[in-house]
Amino acid sequence: MSLKHHLQQHPQRAALHNEIHARPPQALAAPLAISHVVMVCDATQREASRAHVAALLRDHHLPLPDTQSSHFRMDLGQFHIRWELHTEFVTWTFMCPLSTERFGEIEPERALDAVPQDWFAGLPGQCLSGIHLWVLPADGLDAATLVKHVLLEDTLLASSVAGGVAEVYTDFAMHADGFSRMVLLAGNMSPRRLGRLVQRLLEIETYRMAALLGLPAAREASHILSSAELELAELASAIRSATRDDEPMLLDRLTKLAGQVESQHAATHSRFSASAAYFELVDKRISDIHESALPGMQTIGEFMERRLTPARSTCEWATRRQDALSQRVSRISNLLRTRVEIEQQQSSQALLATMNSRQDIQLKLQSTVEGLSVAAITYYIVGLVSYLAKGAHALGWPWSAESTAAVTIPLVAFSVWWSLRRLHHKLFKG
Repeated sequence: MSLKHHLQQHPQRAALHNEIHARPPQALAAPLAISHVVMVCDATQREASRAHVAALLRDHHLPLPDTQSSHFRMDLGQFHIRWELHTEFVTWTFMCPLSTERFGEIEPERALDAVPQDWFAGLPGQCLSGIHLWVLPADGLDAATLVKHVLLEDTLLASSVAGGVAEVYTDFAMHADGFSRMVLLAGNMSPRRLGRLVQRLLEIETYRMAALLGLPAAREASHILSSAELELAELASAIRSATRDDEPMLLDRLTKLAGQVESQHAATHSRFSASAAYFELVDKRISDIHESALPGMQTIGEFMERRLTPARSTCEWATRRQDALSQRVSRISNLLRTRVEIEQQQSSQALLATMNSRQDIQLKLQSTVEGLSVAAITYYIVGLVSYLAKGAHALGWPWSAESTAAVTIPLVAFSVWWSLRRLHHKLFKG
């Protein structure tokens, strides 16, 4: 019996195991026309794209894709469709057989022509990239003819790929139909190897455009960062000569600037991180096709390195500027807060010194009041003793009231003073 039935399974085990087989390459055979479209989609449009492909399959009375699948392919007779769900976009790939009888003499057939146009026009999302790829056998085809009728000669790129077995030609230009074009002379490649090569070529174009999504954000961020850096420099200069009364206003401005920088950083950080990942995928896919130069032609790798490096550097520089500005704002904010705290501590110490001085005065006043209190209390007690002595003298007390009062004054005064001292000691030192 399998151990699987004895062990508790992780809920994601099957999905994680099958991830290694996600979006596998498809065995292909030349000649073949391919149209590849990349649609940028939000969460709602991603689900709408699943429903859109299901509608096409229902029209052809074919089984629907699994509701949890992220890729799907199906042969619809006149054309073959491949649907792939990515994190930010959805790719649609259409393929159909190609006639090579007059290829290079007239406008070549496109796989997209076999797709229902009303259905195609309703693809959810926004089109980011589109490319027509023609896969041809190398025998009997003249590259110069292909260039003349299919690609633009002024921007032509070409290289030998797959270890010299095949040749790829492209111009990375957007033609009248809004699609770029690529021609692959497949030679005698096996179907599975050809399928892997085609998938990598399509992914180069897909990830190139996805990577460039960070460029507009980097350019916009550059203007915001320049303004923020200028304001930060002004604040740093103002802090040096600021008085205590200016500090609350400066701290308020600095706090608002920090909020603006962090808000802009949060809005673009994911975009720049995604672009960096897509640039790395472009490099990896170019490495995977194993290019070598054709005489007098620029390779795809050389073109990408020369044309994409400025965009990549702009995105990376924007990321570094954001991080550096955020750190500088944080440092200056900490310095200003430290300065304010030190001044607050100094003010607190001065206040405490004033309070101590006032307390000393109060203690002195209290001592004076205590002396007066002793005299007052003694006066009243001696007065009571005098009244008692008068009454007692009438009953036989030998001393007069005045004599009795005079004798009791020192005793009463000392007793009152001693009692107040003990009370004071008990309250303030006990």
